[in-house]
Amino acid sequence: MYNDNEADFSDKEEISKTKIKAHMEELQDLGMALAKLSKSQLEKFELPDTLREALKSAKTINSNRALKRNNQYIGKLMRSVDEAYIRQRLSFVMGDSAVGARILHDCEAWRDKLIESDTALDDFIAKYPDCDITELRQLVRIIRKEIQLSQNKNYRKLFQFIRQYIKE
Repeated sequence: MYNDNEADFSDKEEISKTKIKAHMEELQDLGMALAKLSKSQLEKFELPDTLREALKSAKTINSNRALKRNNQYIGKLMRSVDEAYIRQRLSFVMGDSAVGARILHDCEAWRDKLIESDTALDDFIAKYPDCDITELRQLVRIIRKEIQLSQNKNYRKLFQFIRQYIKE
């Protein structure tokens, strides 16, 4: 004899406890990835204040048990945020995405051009008029001197300066 209730259960897709637990662990891992970010990187995310505080406290906890409890709490808080947004934003911040890679290549290209010629300096200022022109000129001048002396102390500093103006 055919039972209608059995048909209802077979039509519904039930999610197993194992899949639910795996998803919760993924959220917790995602939260831990956020906890490893620097304060400036974390500011680029739109997060609830409770989650932001839990991420900040994760950096100060030394006890393994307390850290595990905090990680579970972060995982619980991660359920209330847009997971896709966090993953996309995290990949951009970490430089994993194609857009992030393109921006890094653009920054490197600008750095090389700026060191090589003064016309590139004018081009950069024209393209990014809100940049600190004085600081840019000083950095380029210092790096050109460092190249003659076989040093590269400010090479990265110029890259970071450029990076703050080249955005998504």
